[in-house]
Amino acid sequence: MSQTIALALSPGVPLFELAGPCGIFGVDRSDLTGTDWYRFIVCGPPAAAVDQWFTATTPYTYDDLAAADTVIVPACHDAALTPDPDLVEAIRDASSRGARIASICTGAFVLAAAGVLDGRTATTHWLHARTLAERHPLVTVDPDPLYIDHGDVLTSAGKSAGIDLCLHLVRTDYGARVANDVARRLVSAPHREGNQRQYVDPVTLPPTSDDLRETLDWAIAHLDRPITVDELARRAHVSARTLHRQFHRRMGTNPLEWLNTQRVRRAQHLLEVSDHTIDRIAEESGFGSAITLRRHMHSALGTTPDTYRRTFGRRDARRTQHA
Repeated sequence: MSQTIALALSPGVPLFELAGPCGIFGVDRSDLTGTDWYRFIVCGPPAAAVDQWFTATTPYTYDDLAAADTVIVPACHDAALTPDPDLVEAIRDASSRGARIASICTGAFVLAAAGVLDGRTATTHWLHARTLAERHPLVTVDPDPLYIDHGDVLTSAGKSAGIDLCLHLVRTDYGARVANDVARRLVSAPHREGNQRQYVDPVTLPPTSDDLRETLDWAIAHLDRPITVDELARRAHVSARTLHRQFHRRMGTNPLEWLNTQRVRRAQHLLEVSDHTIDRIAEESGFGSAITLRRHMHSALGTTPDTYRRTFGRRDARRTQHA
């Protein structure tokens, strides 16, 4: 039986925070998984207002939310960031049952009021991070990450970061390939860099000059080669120093870190879809050896190639012999 994801509806809830989860979880994607998809329900009081635009009609109440496997709480609706007491109680009940609880933007105030963030690090929209920290001193508030995942409790930053969080949940449940396919259908980036460790999949190139874009495309097509920063600079028709400046300005990183990230992503893809040995995957992704691949995957993702394959690899590819 597919797991139930419940989206919390409180009076006046912002429309954007509802639309993202509905578009990601509320559309049957079983054609991508080959098995099942989520059972998605929206839970709230009768005739609850959605922003100033609509009135919601749903047969599901907070009792149904408390019984769900995963609960997603969108942003609070009022300027005082005062959570609905009935919703807070439902979140408390869901958490005590062992449900996975996630918040979008100021939905973190609901989770904090329910006590599920006590002793944890959480994030919310940067504009409200100080208020969250002042109201709930047992919560360590970090305003920098797009989202933070503790496994059973997840929090995300502002509106679009909620989409990143939802795609992360899909990635956790069904693997990076399915999450990437969902993102592609939504015409959304499959991954945005954050300060937290997370599984990521294929690269999305930022808008940039033709020379640099062509250079990045070339590098991705030749990751198995021993590419150097000087070679990238020559292909982009700039000096190595200028290339570093362009990378920092446009991508927030340096060329070598960007290159290693693409190599990790190539390795992820091969671990998911192929039965290649770890040594061969290391060679095809440009790391040269299984030892180097393991070091970079652990640094970037907090996991090993073998564990990643067991989690996200095709069933027929999991029989591979690991080097």
